[in-house]
Amino acid sequence: MTGATGTLGEALLSRLQSAGHDVRAASRSPPAGDGDCEWVELDLTSGDGVAAAVEDVDTVVHAATAPTGDTEAVDVAGTERLLDAAADVGVSNFVYPSIVGVDDIPYSYYDHKLAAERAVEASDVPGTILRATQFHEFLADIAGTLSKLPVWPLPTAMRLQPVAAGEVADVLVDHAVAEPRGRMPPVTGPEIHTVGDLARSYRTARGLRRPVVRLPIPTATVRAFRDGRATRPDRAVGTVTWTEWLRNEVADQSDVSDAETGPRADTI
Repeated sequence: MTGATGTLGEALLSRLQSAGHDVRAASRSPPAGDGDCEWVELDLTSGDGVAAAVEDVDTVVHAATAPTGDTEAVDVAGTERLLDAAADVGVSNFVYPSIVGVDDIPYSYYDHKLAAERAVEASDVPGTILRATQFHEFLADIAGTLSKLPVWPLPTAMRLQPVAAGEVADVLVDHAVAEPRGRMPPVTGPEIHTVGDLARSYRTARGLRRPVVRLPIPTATVRAFRDGRATRPDRAVGTVTWTEWLRNEVADQSDVSDAETGPRADTI
């Protein structure tokens, strides 16, 4: 499994082990001292460690991605490199997690995820592709960074349908690892929210009083998100809501120092 130290990778790793699978976990910086599985060092951009990572492997779960890095080098060229190595050793299933909307939202990272999907479909290696919406964990990381600002400028009308990474991992382990499934139905969270609503819910869970200010961004990318192209209400199969996830994960991080900054205010 690539990307084993990422959000989805960590959720997958524990579930694959619990399901009794022998896991070889790959990362650019493998942790030291983890004896529960075999760790290998892998660099998808250079190709270092790729052949060793897939040797004697039946299934490759390719969870590595670089949304804030060189997405073409990692998500496109790296995926193609990994597919070639998997074909050489006769891998029977190449599992690729992707994102809802990559074929409908003009955004370079999404373009590269779509190119990777097409590489999986064109490969001689049997494959499985599962699209999901944004993870609760990913959105909370962004909100956590914003929480340091006195004002939160956001494209508040963008619509998202976040899902818990663990629920996506459950689907992959239960339905994708055993045999190739081709293109699976997407997995999305139970509710659609605007970015403004997500930010205000996070603010409440953290006990913060920062104003959420509408930031108009007149781009095709933001317009596509605002139009709901990153959502799939017909595939709302996740059960953990954003509010429930926040209650369990971040409520204990409340910022007491914010209590005296005055009432909350929004410009929408």
